[in-house]
Amino acid sequence: MYNNSVLEHFLNPHNVGRLPDADGTGMIGDPDCGDYLKIYIKVRDEKLIDVKFEIFGCPAAIATASILTDLAKGKSVEEALKISDLDVIKALGGLPDRKIHCSSLGAEALHKAIEDYLAKKEFRPSLKQDGENLGERNVRNLQP
Repeated sequence: MYNNSVLEHFLNPHNVGRLPDADGTGMIGDPDCGDYLKIYIKVRDEKLIDVKFEIFGCPAAIATASILTDLAKGKSVEEALKISDLDVIKALGGLPDRKIHCSSLGAEALHKAIEDYLAKKEFRPSLKQDGENLGERNVRNLQP
C-alpha cells in the first residue's frame, strides 16, 4: 500500500515537536479523515531556519508532514510559499489515491504558518526612531 519512503517517514518522522519561540504557526484539520496538523516555523533573514510539526493522523499524514518539514527547512519564505501538495507527493515517491489529500494538509498548514509570520512581521512595531534604538533610550531615561 505505501512505498518505502512513506513508511520510513511514518516510522521515523523528522522534525517532530513544538517550537516554543516560533515566528509563525499554521493549523489545519480534515474532518473527513480526522487528521490534524500544526506546523511551527522559525525565520531568520527571511529563511526558514527551523520547521517542526505536531500531528494526529494516519501514516500518510505523518509521512507528508515529515517530508514537508525537510522540503521547507532552509528555504526562503518566498520559496517555501511555493511548495505545493504535488511537491510533497513527488518527494515521497507517491501516495495511494485515497491518501492524496494528506499532501494538501501539509502544504496548507505550512502556508498558514508563513502567513502568520508575515502578519506578525507586518504589525511588529519598529524599535527605532530617528535612527536611535527606542529600547536603549527608554532604559537611559529610567536611570538616575
